[in-house]
Amino acid sequence: METIMLSEQDIINALCLHLANKKEVAPEDVEVELLFDDDYGFSAEAYVGGRKQVLIEANIIEALRFYLDTQMNIDPVSAGLELVLDDEEGIVANVRAR
Repeated sequence: METIMLSEQDIINALCLHLANKKEVAPEDVEVELLFDDDYGFSAEAYVGGRKQVLIEANIIEALRFYLDTQMNIDPVSAGLELVLDDEEGIVANVRAR
């Protein structure tokens, strides 16, 4: 099983592409900020068309699965995903692809 690390920018790109697809806007029209809180874990704030949307970890995982399928040609169902807070890299995702 191969493990791939997606950078913080990859996660932001995944969220932008996924939200753009859902909201039927251009990916450039989506702004995303990743967040981590000791009590609440991983989340993100997204701005689409001037409206703020708070995304929880499950939404981030959903966007990453969309990204794996559409951009990386990796089966999103069989891939294992884990969000990690790295001291040097920031928020990253470890993908275990089969």
